[in-house]
Amino acid sequence: MVNKQEKPKLKKKDKKQKEIGVVSNYFEHVGVIAIKLVAGVKVGDKIRVVGGDVDCEYVLESMQIQNKAVKSAKKGDDVGIKISGKARKGYKVYKI
Repeated sequence: MVNKQEKPKLKKKDKKQKEIGVVSNYFEHVGVIAIKLVAGVKVGDKIRVVGGDVDCEYVLESMQIQNKAVKSAKKGDDVGIKISGKARKGYKVYKI
């Protein structure tokens, strides 16, 4: 018998979540994800990383653009965000 792992699906109550980007890289040695933003985000926002068997929520405590700390970022920016879990390229990131 083959076990199929289903990707986490957004529930109806989660429809208010807005996709802010997709993980373009994960740097395991420092616990940082790189995201190409499709929507703005700021420090203090709550984000959700979803993909594979991962579905984790984080409060955005800090982020960087080109190794410089920033308080906010806009659509089109490439940002680095420190997370405590793991992620992979292609995982979706939502603002909740």
